[in-house]
Amino acid sequence: MLQYLNQKRGQSTLEYAVLIVVIIGALLSIQVYIKRGVQGRLKSAADDIGDQYSDGNTNVIKITRTESNTEETFNAGNSTYNLLNGEITNTTTNSIILNTQAEYWGDKG
Repeated sequence: MLQYLNQKRGQSTLEYAVLIVVIIGALLSIQVYIKRGVQGRLKSAADDIGDQYSDGNTNVIKITRTESNTEETFNAGNSTYNLLNGEITNTTTNSIILNTQAEYWGDKG
């Protein structure tokens, strides 16, 4: 009877070892798909950020136009300014990345 219990214990240990080997084999076989999924999510997040920034080749054109209507009064060395209408400020910003062929954007392979 004692020999029978020892054989059962060895059999369950062998079953656990086979189960662990099967799980590791399954994880190794789907490793490529997991890596592709993570890389796809990372690329999607980077694309959502927008255009990339190039430190040396970015040309920014910023135009600011301010309009106001004021009245200036001079009295014996004192001058007063009155703003007749509200002040309007328009800002237009345009940034262009120049010479993108010379930039290194990572391995394209």
